Amino acid sequence: MRLDEVDGMRVATFGTGPRLIIAVHGITASLMAWATVARLLPADWSLVAMDLRGRGHSAALPGPYGLTQHAEDVLRVADHVGAGPEAVLTGHSMGAYVAALAGAERDFARVVLVDGGLPLPMPEGADPDEVLEATLGPAMERLRRTFPTPEAYVGFFMAHPAFLDNWNADAEAYVRYDLIGTEGALRSRVAGDAVREDGRWMLTESERIGAALSAIRAPLSLLRAPRGLLDQDTGMLPDALAATWTARLPGLTDEVIPGCNHYTIMFDERCASVVADRLTSGF
Repeated sequence: MRLDEVDGMRVATFGTGPRLIIAVHGITASLMAWATVARLLPADWSLVAMDLRGRGHSAALPGPYGLTQHAEDVLRVADHVGAGPEAVLTGHSMGAYVAALAGAERDFARVVLVDGGLPLPMPEGADPDEVLEATLGPAMERLRRTFPTPEAYVGFFMAHPAFLDNWNADAEAYVRYDLIGTEGALRSRVAGDAVREDGRWMLTESERIGAALSAIRAPLSLLRAPRGLLDQDTGMLPDALAATWTARLPGLTDEVIPGCNHYTIMFDERCASVVADRLTSGF
């Protein structure tokens, strides 16, 4: 992994191949969310991921946040690494929404949405902050807590329903990368304000997200996990929602990767190998 900085953003390049993938992480994640997929890519590919502002080693970057700001940041990173129209653009979870916005602004060879990117229906009259809190659950709880040791922080993640039977070295590296502070008062690097602002944007700007999806000229594909953020039986993007958007966007392909949840689609080697294949096959 080679590290760089672009306008204060931490950027990592995994691999040494000439073909490029620009990859965007989720709402409380970091660039390390892409390490498993990157390791499983063919040798002629490299994956470039950044810590979005308010996360990871870009946490000190100030707002405004919001998904349009992140899309602008992603395109600056793409320019910095020389990613032209032959590059692939992808995002996981909130990163898929950012990728949709960026893909509407510039041509890529392919845009791949991983368990995200489709407008989420909001119950009428619902408070976006309450919906976000209920949806993210433990992810929001950890932003309010401090931890005495790195092992305590790792243990918090190991007890997460999505990771209970799916822990591995990649997940642990991802968790340890997120830590900041001193022994006895360790915490997540993620800025709570960034999460709340981005979450509100994602939940209330459905029309802008739909317009971006419609404007993407590149081949567009969706990879879904059948299980949810807390390993629930229903995924983040249920079948009915996916069917609505594949009917509306004839060029959108939809694929469910069996046996994955919202997190293991990125960290479990079997699931992540499918993601890696769909990013690179057919070129």
